[in-house]
Amino acid sequence: MSLRMAIAGLGLAVSVQALPAFAQPALPPDTMAARVEACTPCHGDKGQGTSDVYFPRLAGKPAGYLYNQLLAFRNGRRRYPPMNYLLEFLTDPYLQEMADYFAEQHPPLPPPATGNVSEDVLQHGQALVTRGDVARQIPACASCHGPALTGMEPGIPGLLGLRPNYISAQLGGWRYGTRTAKAPDCMQAVAARLTEADVTAVAAWLASRPAPVSLAPAPKGAYVLPFQCGSEPE
Repeated sequence: MSLRMAIAGLGLAVSVQALPAFAQPALPPDTMAARVEACTPCHGDKGQGTSDVYFPRLAGKPAGYLYNQLLAFRNGRRRYPPMNYLLEFLTDPYLQEMADYFAEQHPPLPPPATGNVSEDVLQHGQALVTRGDVARQIPACASCHGPALTGMEPGIPGLLGLRPNYISAQLGGWRYGTRTAKAPDCMQAVAARLTEADVTAVAAWLASRPAPVSLAPAPKGAYVLPFQCGSEPE
């Protein structure tokens, strides 16, 4: 039966010409939000993270830091096969666009993680994060990541909103060389001086921190780093 006959059979006084043409499906909007949907199952639709404790929050971190990490995954300095595969053929400018997108997202932090560690462990973590350990040449985390632990432009990340398992895994990666940065690799030098107990304490205390008034990274040059880092431009 033709379309014209079907219309006549229904008693509809509509011309064939008035019917909408069969068109191609509408294309999704060509935005960076649409392009990074491959990232959302692990990192959330705005980079806020998910319930998986091993995938980090990306939102609001300095674009320079995010770009450096994307380069590291693409070039093999950081090794995680799904990320290495997804980024293998992406260009530097495209990675910069991705970094800029997630840096501009500002969803709220998740609630602080309440672990099952003792108060002594938390106090040890607080001491290392805020004061370091001079005798072991361990600088305070806050001396690089800022007094509010929100990082500094252009390449130092904030440490809030991350779960203890993720923090422990990354410190372990630095300690054992599976995560590296441009020389001088300051994080690898610091992490090498940490014990397993230090890592557990630092991760637990950082994950227990509430959100500060502002999550914005400090502007470049807001404070002086205790040593030179390859990830930070002169």
